[in-house]
Amino acid sequence: QVQLVESGGGLVQPGGSLRLSCAASRSILSIYAMGWYRQAPGKQRELVARITSGGSTNYAGFVRGRFTISRDNAKNTVYLQMNSLKPEDTAVYYCNAYPSPNWDWGQGTQVTVSS
Repeated sequence: QVQLVESGGGLVQPGGSLRLSCAASRSILSIYAMGWYRQAPGKQRELVARITSGGSTNYAGFVRGRFTISRDNAKNTVYLQMNSLKPEDTAVYYCNAYPSPNWDWGQGTQVTVSS
């Protein structure tokens, strides 16, 4: 089993930036593709971005060009740089394996975009 701890969320104004981190309890990034997911109130959890073990990235259309996913294998950490944030980006953000998020979900990190 892998434990995942997300951090870096907060309250930001529209147009602002945040950098999220996801720390894994084991060295997994060289083996598994990882994804950032989010869940807004009353909505289903959705994939935001993913990065493969080979470093290839892909993004949901609603964040493409604004968000960047990256990883640091030595630190067992995946990052999500979020720029040009919009109110509709407000959600709890989680990381997990991709395409099958089979590990227990962490507590997530709340991102609130509001003026």
